[in-house]
Amino acid sequence: MNGGNHDDIYTNLPALMRLRYSARGFSYLPRQPVRSLLSGRKRSRLRGRGLDFDELRHYRPGDDIRTMDWRVTNRTGKPHVRVYTEERDRPVIVVVDQRLPMFFGSQQKMKSVIAAEVAALTAWRVLAVGDRVGAILFNDNKVVEAKASRNERRLVSWLGDLVSMNNDLSVTARHASNPAGLKDALRLLERSIGHDYLVVLVSDFYGWDDAALATICRISQHNDIICSLVYDPLERDISGASELVVSDGKFQLEIDPDRQDLGRKFEASFESSVGHVQGELRRHNIPVLPVDTAAPVTRQLQEKLGGQRVLQ
Repeated sequence: MNGGNHDDIYTNLPALMRLRYSARGFSYLPRQPVRSLLSGRKRSRLRGRGLDFDELRHYRPGDDIRTMDWRVTNRTGKPHVRVYTEERDRPVIVVVDQRLPMFFGSQQKMKSVIAAEVAALTAWRVLAVGDRVGAILFNDNKVVEAKASRNERRLVSWLGDLVSMNNDLSVTARHASNPAGLKDALRLLERSIGHDYLVVLVSDFYGWDDAALATICRISQHNDIICSLVYDPLERDISGASELVVSDGKFQLEIDPDRQDLGRKFEASFESSVGHVQGELRRHNIPVLPVDTAAPVTRQLQEKLGGQRVLQ
């Protein structure tokens, strides 16, 4: 990574707290701008707030004639109306990956930091519109759940847990990365939520397989899910680099991408795995939101979820 600024390698709670002031210009609500990633979906089921059927009762003077249930009225011979109540909210769960493969970045920030910023921006935006927000955070060793709430202190609490996971990452870690971590988090998610949730999954999808896809598809039957795919530009095109210096902020290691065709093999592996993930998700009508490590996260969300053309 160029530079080596500690704030680019690791995040911190004050930084994630400050993002509440940048969480604007994008939305996860059903009505989307024309250029938004979520606009024009053939089977879009992004629900948002609306009206829920509450009860069927006899007509009373002053009731809106448009709520008349003519089928019941004709059957019973007495006027009946359908009563609706406004849905209270649409709870949102942010699922955030902080495993070892996320501890990578070549330009501005680590994928793990970008994922934390996507999660924080999403959470602050959801809280701003009055909905509940919670999280499932996972790394190579554990999965932490925070129930959806409108309470700001609870949001700050799980952001603190996210910072702790993020700051525990190290290339010198003695444990290996856990490819089953993604499936474990998804299984917990499936057990924890009911219907009509919005799920924002933020990961590089390391460990993706048919079981992970099957769980996502089951969840999407009764909920909305958006997959935020975090990647680094160097993963897509490593061959252009004549030499690489890898660092965790303390130690450095020089790598030659041309040696044993390492660069080509790395790129082929990335395109194969990421292309497969994107293809499978889109085939099941699940939106994929690519987020890279090179541009500010706020700008990327505003462009892709707000339809804005944000100038640098």
